[in-house]
Amino acid sequence: MNNFLSDTTKYVNKALKHSDLSDGLANKIITCNSTYVVRFGVRLKGKIFTFEGWRSVHSEHMEPTKGGIRFDIDTHAEEVEALAALMSYKCAIINVPYGGSKGGLRINPAEWDENELEKITRRFAQELIKRDLISPSMNVPAPDIGTSSREMAWIADEYRKIHPSDINGAACVTGKPTSKNGLVGREEATGRGVQYIVREFFKNPELLKLTKLDNDLANKSFILQGFGNVGYNLAKFLTEDDGLNLIGIAEHNGGIFNEDGINVEHAKKYFIKNNSFQDYPKATYIKDSSLLLKRNCDVLIPAARENVITEKNADEISANLIVEAANGPISYKANQILNKKKIFVIPDILANGGGVAVSYFEWVKNLRHIRFGRLEKRRNQIQLNNLVEAIEAMTGKSMPKQYKEKFADGIEEIDLIRSGLDDMMIDGFQSVKKEFLENEKIPDFRTAAYKAAIEKIALSYDFIGL
Repeated sequence: MNNFLSDTTKYVNKALKHSDLSDGLANKIITCNSTYVVRFGVRLKGKIFTFEGWRSVHSEHMEPTKGGIRFDIDTHAEEVEALAALMSYKCAIINVPYGGSKGGLRINPAEWDENELEKITRRFAQELIKRDLISPSMNVPAPDIGTSSREMAWIADEYRKIHPSDINGAACVTGKPTSKNGLVGREEATGRGVQYIVREFFKNPELLKLTKLDNDLANKSFILQGFGNVGYNLAKFLTEDDGLNLIGIAEHNGGIFNEDGINVEHAKKYFIKNNSFQDYPKATYIKDSSLLLKRNCDVLIPAARENVITEKNADEISANLIVEAANGPISYKANQILNKKKIFVIPDILANGGGVAVSYFEWVKNLRHIRFGRLEKRRNQIQLNNLVEAIEAMTGKSMPKQYKEKFADGIEEIDLIRSGLDDMMIDGFQSVKKEFLENEKIPDFRTAAYKAAIEKIALSYDFIGL
């Protein structure tokens, strides 16, 4: 079994060889500050069940700390610590002013009905809230594997009950339903962020030549591993907006392949209805979905969980480019093999930062108590309409209807969110690219990303006098 935490530390140590940080500061950045273990009982089905959960705080160079809560029967303390570390690094890369944190509850959500899950979630939340491990000013969770906006709404409500006078209480978690102080665009955010990173990569010829790909997105094929929230949204955006051809989807219980392309919406509806791709009518069903990772494609996107590409299968990977939409999908040894094969990897701490970026926007919105664009929308509409009228008056021609309608609509909150996300992802990408291209001793894009992250964290520690 691959050790996720150990692999993450190895990536950091590899980057530290190209930095001049002192050993003491480097060790401080690597070390997880604290991990709290909570064990609590809940009366369900006439019996008392005891559950075990964790909340890790990796780094408090910025506060609050930020990171999702996953409900997963296979989660454990070391996994939570590794994920908390990744949160620190990805926040640093895209300049989100948070430290890294993560939470996990060892539970199989499928074994409990909604009422039972609500009781369990609220009890877990109580244990974390009373330790300040859920707080708008100290530690802000979000959804992760096994959780969604529903669980975040329960947690936010529990925080409100315990701290009824906290006017900023809604900011104690992000990823809430839009009707409960959430933010439009949060659910799509991680997938959307990966899309922006893919787009930006294909605009950089000096990187493209390392993959032997041209810059035409519309003639590129990709295979997706993981068809949950991130994978589905990403596949939808890449196919509909950018014209990429989705030729394979790998899920935990089988996958599908079609060289001519897979319709994302049709595949999603089928999978939701059947909880499997078996007998899917518009593609070839492949029972062992791990075989799909080895198929020829331009871009391979692991979007599920850690360690899906290891030293056991890395040598058979044939994609030109791998984009890590999941956390830690490639083990350290596998990464070394991929480097030797000259397969370009865009790492998780850069590629999947979209979720925390939009979580930051939601947190800011909750603190401001006003939606983005509320004060400017009508003014912007008036200015755009005036512009249209001026153009028509000067040219003596009427502006085409489709363009006129876009101007008339004005700027919505979702437009501002996507614009801010795009800007943060591009800035992060360019900072990593700069590290990679300016230091020829840096062997790969992942090492450049870790170097960029740890040096930003080191600078924060320096400013607080550590």
